[in-house]
Amino acid sequence: MWRKPGPPGPLSSCLRANSSWASTSFPPQRAEERRVTASSETTAWPETYYVGAYWGPRKESPEECARRAADFLNLLSPYDPLLTTWYKSTRSLKDVRKYPLMPPDVATLAELFRRGVNREKGGPVFESLGFRFLSVNGGLGTDRVDLNTVCGAFSEVNANLCLMSLPSKGPHTERLLSVPVLSGVLRSMALAFDPDWAFAGSHEYRKQMNADSTAGAFVGWVTYQSRRRGTVPPLPAPVRIEPVEDKGALIILSPERISARIPEHVEQGHRVGALLARAGLMRPVMS
Repeated sequence: MWRKPGPPGPLSSCLRANSSWASTSFPPQRAEERRVTASSETTAWPETYYVGAYWGPRKESPEECARRAADFLNLLSPYDPLLTTWYKSTRSLKDVRKYPLMPPDVATLAELFRRGVNREKGGPVFESLGFRFLSVNGGLGTDRVDLNTVCGAFSEVNANLCLMSLPSKGPHTERLLSVPVLSGVLRSMALAFDPDWAFAGSHEYRKQMNADSTAGAFVGWVTYQSRRRGTVPPLPAPVRIEPVEDKGALIILSPERISARIPEHVEQGHRVGALLARAGLMRPVMS
């Protein structure tokens, strides 16, 4: 949820310099094209898909964040070959493989989180804004998957999050953009980070569901709801509800790929969103 900037000062200056931290953020939509079968129009302007988990204020140390991240990276491995190897993100792609993260080492991850603290240049550290950690699977072009994690934030300014940006074209797209893989990624995020809410779908579908793109207030192709937010009510077919241990539930709109370009998919999302709203589940993660 985006907030009106406060009066000038060290914190607001820091937030302006790190605008992606100052809101319940979403990954930027990539310019690369992805092949989608929804219609011939999508060949030129395809939808881009991502997975994102969000949770409210939760003060945690770099070590606690590292343990969660290590669990997450391990949980991802069974779902797709592109999700089995991870590296620290670097400025130069040719240097990425110099910094492997698998198998995950908590001490190494904790140091990376610690370096990702939010601060003004030459100024104080703002630990209340959490610790940021970027990683990549080491692939190039259509093999690349990026992770952006913010953990340990306990202010009311920005949400904690874990975002996965997926390839936008190439031979792996059909395999990655499937219910088994996306629900597996969301399940892994839920078990490792215990978020309040998570989403898998396209940027365009997100905007169709909620003009403000407010995390927690819309439905995706696959949506996760924590038990802390309430109980998911029965939903009409073809929607499927799957429990995630004792954490919450996945809501899967359809076994086929949900697209913002298909009116029936948009209508279905609004119908399911209305039912979840009646159950009190369509609340922003950051109020």
